[in-house]
Amino acid sequence: MNKARGIVAILVTLALVSWTGVAFAQAEEGIAHHYSDKFEGKKTASGAMYDKAALTAAHKKLAFGTKVKVTNVENGKSVVVTVNDRMGASSKSVIDVTPRAAEALGFKGGQAKVKLEVQK
Repeated sequence: MNKARGIVAILVTLALVSWTGVAFAQAEEGIAHHYSDKFEGKKTASGAMYDKAALTAAHKKLAFGTKVKVTNVENGKSVVVTVNDRMGASSKSVIDVTPRAAEALGFKGGQAKVKLEVQK
């Protein structure tokens, strides 16, 4: 009976992870880009208006409203952004951030290698 409960617990956990869109438990690394200014004032996937001066981001799977600490692994600068948009499935970025967040992170050439950590 305990083994069955353990299996059920694992399945429930996997279902919750899938349902909430949490793609990783601890950290994810990869390249981040910043949004183009051409999106200013347009609706994001969450329905919020895009504001290049806000600390927001687009992610492929994380639920809207998720707070993510983004750290530039090359210079150690960090910022916490809120996910309010989606990236295209074919995007090679792990996250897209606003120009304000990119500036705070010290992006060079519109991108940086970053580490993502979901905030609780």
